[in-house]
Amino acid sequence: MGVKEIADRLRPNVESAGFQHSAKFDTGPDGVVVIDGNTISTEDAPTDCTISLSLADLEALIAGDLSPTMAFMTGKIKVEGDMSVAMALGQMVG
Repeated sequence: MGVKEIADRLRPNVESAGFQHSAKFDTGPDGVVVIDGNTISTEDAPTDCTISLSLADLEALIAGDLSPTMAFMTGKIKVEGDMSVAMALGQMVG
């Protein structure tokens, strides 16, 4: 699964979540998924929070096979910017 498929899978959750911030999942060379309010895209843009992780870890996170807390604590994901925005993403992923 690529970032476009991940964005398509997350779209219904993003559109209905009432998220008031912007966040980016940055998978490096595999691309980005940017959530800005109730929109989602794969076009890079500045955001309140950037979550860096591998594409495989993003897939596992979306599938519910990877705990966001455990991934952060073990260094599988790195968060830059507003940590409270990263925590608010929990309602949309997994």
